[in-house]
Amino acid sequence: MKNINYVINGVLAVAVVILFVMQFSGKKESTVAPAFTAKGDSTVQRLPVAYVNVDSLLQNYNYSKDLNERIIRMQEDVRLDLNQRSNSLQTEVNDFQRKLQANAFLTQERAQQENDRLMKKQEELRTYAAQKDQELAAKQMELNGQLRDTIVAQLKVFNQSRGYQIIFSNTLGDNILLADPVYDITAEFLEVLNKNYAPVNK
Repeated sequence: MKNINYVINGVLAVAVVILFVMQFSGKKESTVAPAFTAKGDSTVQRLPVAYVNVDSLLQNYNYSKDLNERIIRMQEDVRLDLNQRSNSLQTEVNDFQRKLQANAFLTQERAQQENDRLMKKQEELRTYAAQKDQELAAKQMELNGQLRDTIVAQLKVFNQSRGYQIIFSNTLGDNILLADPVYDITAEFLEVLNKNYAPVNK
């Protein structure tokens, strides 16, 4: 496994060296200049790379906010449903205990049947709760996938007029420890995302 990492890192290092050589040798293949030069100064060269702050993007992208709200509503609906079922079962258990203490059951066998029925309902409720958790997790993954696909698709269109060769994602400062803010295209891309987003009527 470590050998594979070394090979990948080596290939990436060679690619970066080639990129630098191409960039500074004057043999630029890209015809899109605005992304590579500073505004008002044609002598300052910029690398054809950029990054997007994903945390900021997800907090401010209207589609992401709507999906998050949808997930929260689903979670609240499931919680309400489970609480109602749990309260109903608890009422039955309390009723059973009162009858048991008052010797209201005609036979011990009848009391055991009622106890077994309640135990079965408790197990069914646990299974139901686990199933709902799985369904919520699957739905959240599906919605996150839709969000990611939308962002990537729009990023490709966004980049057609800018010509970046690499666009990094930066989450909680995990991927990029230090970078010139000039390479941060989050605000610009976010403006395009929100402009293109048409919310569906709820």
